[in-house]
Amino acid sequence: MSTQITVRLPDDVVAFLNDAVSAGEETSRAALVTKALQREIRRWAALRDAELLRGKGAADDLDELVAWTASNTEFGD
Repeated sequence: MSTQITVRLPDDVVAFLNDAVSAGEETSRAALVTKALQREIRRWAALRDAELLRGKGAADDLDELVAWTASNTEFGD
């Protein structure tokens, strides 16, 4: 199921969407926006998980990975 919504986007973002669809990189603007939002949802979940692990500590030998994930500035942006 899907719901249609109306959003205002900057001209450069719309141009990017149009270019991606024109180049055949994506089937529609909506498909590309959906993929981007799904990626953002996963990123937020990963950040929440990293914060939880940082606070409670890992249950195994992954402490170094948890520390790296929590401190990786590119990941947290």
